[in-house]
Amino acid sequence: MDINYELLTYYAYKKIIKRKQINAIYEDCKRLGVPIETYMQAKAYCTEVEALPVLGEFYCLPYIEVDMLDIDKSLVERFEYAFLKKHKFLPVSFNRNGVLLVAIGRPLDMHARSVIATEFTCDMDFVLVPPTQIDIYVDSIVAVLSTTKALGDLQDAGDRDVINRVMTGSVTVIDSADDVINNPSVRLVDSIIREAIPFKASDIHIEPFERTVKVRYRIDGDLQLRVEFPIESYSAICARLKIMSGINIAERRIPQDGRISMAINGTEYDFRVATLPTVYGEKFVIRILDKTSFNFTRTDLGFTADENLVIDKILAHSYGIVLLTGPTGCGKSTTLYSFLKEINRPTVNVITVEDPVEYTMNGINQVQVNPKADLTFANALRSILRQDPDIIMVGEIRDEDTAEIAVRAAITGHLVFSTLHTNDAPGAIIRLTDMNVTDYLVADALVGVIAQRLVKRLCPACKKRGKTNEAEMKLLGLDEPVSVFRAQGCQFCGHTGYRGRVAVHEIMYMSERLRSAVTQGRTIDELREIAKEEGMVNLWDSCKKLVMKGVTDISELMSLYDD
Repeated sequence: MDINYELLTYYAYKKIIKRKQINAIYEDCKRLGVPIETYMQAKAYCTEVEALPVLGEFYCLPYIEVDMLDIDKSLVERFEYAFLKKHKFLPVSFNRNGVLLVAIGRPLDMHARSVIATEFTCDMDFVLVPPTQIDIYVDSIVAVLSTTKALGDLQDAGDRDVINRVMTGSVTVIDSADDVINNPSVRLVDSIIREAIPFKASDIHIEPFERTVKVRYRIDGDLQLRVEFPIESYSAICARLKIMSGINIAERRIPQDGRISMAINGTEYDFRVATLPTVYGEKFVIRILDKTSFNFTRTDLGFTADENLVIDKILAHSYGIVLLTGPTGCGKSTTLYSFLKEINRPTVNVITVEDPVEYTMNGINQVQVNPKADLTFANALRSILRQDPDIIMVGEIRDEDTAEIAVRAAITGHLVFSTLHTNDAPGAIIRLTDMNVTDYLVADALVGVIAQRLVKRLCPACKKRGKTNEAEMKLLGLDEPVSVFRAQGCQFCGHTGYRGRVAVHEIMYMSERLRSAVTQGRTIDELREIAKEEGMVNLWDSCKKLVMKGVTDISELMSLYDD
């Protein structure tokens, strides 16, 4: 393998590596036989997003994201999908002069270039794209084709082949293993789950109605209809999902929970399955959890430099309670996990009690709540305190018992993390007192509260700049018109105007003045004003900054308080 020494020198010039590291990296790449960019990402010198623009500059190739390309699928279909993934290229489209644009992930893969030149005898221009994005694009095509074919076969075949009879707690499968695997209903369930991954869906909803069953994916916080199929086929779909997730298939009258573990394209995923009886059958909601991708840093989660300074003060405490607040699905657990990962080290004992355990983390003792065995949050927390913990994470404070035990653990030398459902950070204080935790205990135990929301990012391909009108100026507190961006909608964002989400935060650090105000029984409005005077930036102002930067728009700012 050709290892380019000059490329390493260029990385040093761009300050991604140090000059004294060039020779060592060069020798390692030669010894291991791996490309420079692969080695540097594996050794955490840089991420793919940081490495590729530099690589593009070095080889004089424009760098772009795959989602920003208008790809002609008929050109892609001229190659085997496995070949495209192996050699990391995509034929994109012809321009008016007959020049073919080709997206490549490996600039030095001459074999790929020769194959393209053989297939298309024309002039070509090349752009550099992230190789992983090529994989995701190809996987999405394969998943859609698989779902479409399975759906067609299911409609042709009807509801047969999977289950011969259903008895209490048992299922008899009448066909061979190959027949079951190739059964349309089995393939449809598998395809629905697999297709959600490249679309970056967080949840899958499978909903029965009078004549049809709808499958919807939650993408960027919104549900999007993917497919519909006749209700007559639904019994086989239900049975397959229940078998996969370990749910009792004979029980249809009560909600049930299960779990599926599956490897998709070499990545391990957990799928939390929940059923709900409806008038037309059982509805399934499947939460998607990537077991291997939890590598978030505070910056990845949207924390600014100023916010990180406050969080540093909060995490420096050896005891006390730190609360994350916000509605369901706003990323509270993800933020908590990132904090635990940051402070976890061999010298401390970290124990969590969760419902359910969403991500497994090395070096941390994680406990799953089990109400059937009377292992509630409160009971588990009592047991944890006898396990000599240094740091405790309680998935959620739901009742008075849990609140009292968590607060008392915090004031007796433990650092406790947990979540609450409140509208803002000061509201956490009132919620704790509503749970009959006395004012002086709250003031003594609480270290800080982080309120969090997710807002949609504007699609960078179609967002449109324009001047604010009078209503918008009043909303933003402006005296003169300014330029802001608005959502438009295009093929790259599914005509929604948005792609992805970003977190906004409100961080309240418990200063001595705030502690004194809590013990005096001040109202929530008074606590909020004191917190702002002590430096807290509220959710509205945090999101307003993103509006002014063009990251999101005014409609998302207004949605912060819709709930």
